Amino acid sequence: MKLLVGFARIFVGLLFILSGFIKLNDPVGFAYKLQEYFGEGVLNLEFLQPFALGIAIVLVIFELLLGVMLLLGYARKFTVWSLLLMIIFFTFLTFYSAYFNKVTDCGCFGDAIPLTPWESFIKDVILLVFILILFVKQKYLVPLFNPASHKWIVFVVFIACLAFAYYVLMHLPLIDFRAYKEGVNIEEGMQPRDGELIPPIHDFAFYGDEGDATSIILNEEKVLVIVAYNLTKSEKEGWQKIAPAIKEAKEKDYKVIGFSASGPDDIQNLKETYGYDFNFYFTDETAIKTVIRSNPGLMTLEKGTIKQKLHWNDASKINLK
Repeated sequence: MKLLVGFARIFVGLLFILSGFIKLNDPVGFAYKLQEYFGEGVLNLEFLQPFALGIAIVLVIFELLLGVMLLLGYARKFTVWSLLLMIIFFTFLTFYSAYFNKVTDCGCFGDAIPLTPWESFIKDVILLVFILILFVKQKYLVPLFNPASHKWIVFVVFIACLAFAYYVLMHLPLIDFRAYKEGVNIEEGMQPRDGELIPPIHDFAFYGDEGDATSIILNEEKVLVIVAYNLTKSEKEGWQKIAPAIKEAKEKDYKVIGFSASGPDDIQNLKETYGYDFNFYFTDETAIKTVIRSNPGLMTLEKGTIKQKLHWNDASKINLK
């Protein structure tokens, strides 16, 4: 039994740390996923959608800390009770999502390890079994290291999590697990790989007044794309900070375009407010959110290959040829 508890402790602890870190690396992406769950037809908790980012950060830090606390053997009763309540809730949620086909990807491991709803449910059931073992046999959870050091270790991890969350929010995810990472050729990503039914990049296109301009833009020598999934929700400070990059791109003969799901009135209002004159192209909002976790954000393309992606805070670091 001690060996079984020891294995469960390591397995659950490391999995919670891994899952928490992956989502903490991209809290905006996890917030989008929570908005799906809160939406109409799923949990019908639309009033929580404006708070999704804050809830996401709290949840992932708590998840990561629970993994650390379990490995340390710190606050044993609080830790196992928290683990049990959390896994019961998420097991119900993943079952509900899978059975009623509400959310196609639970976001448990962000974009690093995409799971189908039923795979997510099975994962949670396995975790539930191990956590029940830990709950029933928690007397075997002996402290690791000197117990007096535990609270300081947890505190340091907590501060590190806050600092990391702040960094990725003010810039971009430190590790990009999405299909639109730097170095990816978008046209190649739109082709299914061997054994895959769905290509890594799908539901992506540039639609303009002339219709589908995807192939034209992806064959341009140099393109600066201003990505803003929703203009009314974009950061005003961001539009001011990217202005020098837009000016430099035009001077260096880049084709400058906007990429948004917003309508003509919002685009016209933006142009009048900031004096921009580049054309906007459209596609599905969800697809645009996946491209870059910044609203607005900058992306440079060369013959369809993503060369650089930047948060508006880092617009001054853009490298234009």
